[in-house]
Amino acid sequence: MPDTERTRPVRLHKLMSTRGVGSRRRCEELITAGRVTANGEVVTKLGATFSPSDKIRVDGKPLADSLPHSYIILNKPAGYLSSVSDSRGRRTVLGLVNSNQRLYPVGRLDLDSEGLMLLTDDGDLTHRLTHPRFGVAREYRVDVRTAPDEGDLAHLRDGIVIAGRRTVPAQVGLIRRTKEGAQLRFVIHEGRKRQLRLMCLAVGLRVERIVRVRMGPLELGGLKTGQYRSLTTTEIDALHHSVGTLDLAAPQGS
Repeated sequence: MPDTERTRPVRLHKLMSTRGVGSRRRCEELITAGRVTANGEVVTKLGATFSPSDKIRVDGKPLADSLPHSYIILNKPAGYLSSVSDSRGRRTVLGLVNSNQRLYPVGRLDLDSEGLMLLTDDGDLTHRLTHPRFGVAREYRVDVRTAPDEGDLAHLRDGIVIAGRRTVPAQVGLIRRTKEGAQLRFVIHEGRKRQLRLMCLAVGLRVERIVRVRMGPLELGGLKTGQYRSLTTTEIDALHHSVGTLDLAAPQGS
């Protein structure tokens, strides 16, 4: 690392995140909980800045050296939580992946939803992919009972009021009609809780299945349910480019 990068101050939660501690939000929680020290002093102020050469510890353990990040794509099955762990002992996506890295899911899929899940220890990329300001597109295949008419599709495209706030305009189209109803294509740019299910419910459509097939430039492709793999360098660079990250990272072992 160049000397200027070793001495340039950055916000503590960002520094922690780039060292694989977790997402920026998780790092903020650790700071406000008093579990982080810098040069021997407890830090609880979120705006505090430090240089990478400062001695930062979390729960008494020093930050790991800056290492190449890991990036894994998983085809999440239904019945798994999009989290690292669960206090109730339910299955999580991390249980499907054999890795020694401290990985975190990027964005959420409902317990019953399936498809593309990105797992990484790159906190800065996670922040950019999930923050609404960057508007990263997420594409889904949604099976619904009862086929919608054009008025329903137009309503879904224009936005649905959920919890007093209208959803951002979306791309919604009919892929095909089925015996049970229809399969729809959704492209949205936000990730509100149970958003697709609530949108469909608002126009009288009962959701039978949701599969995420794309996040930004990253596509699920032919990955089978429950399978995972490391991203290629090309895929990682495309993700970074899509959110304007300047320093591209290469995957371990690629």
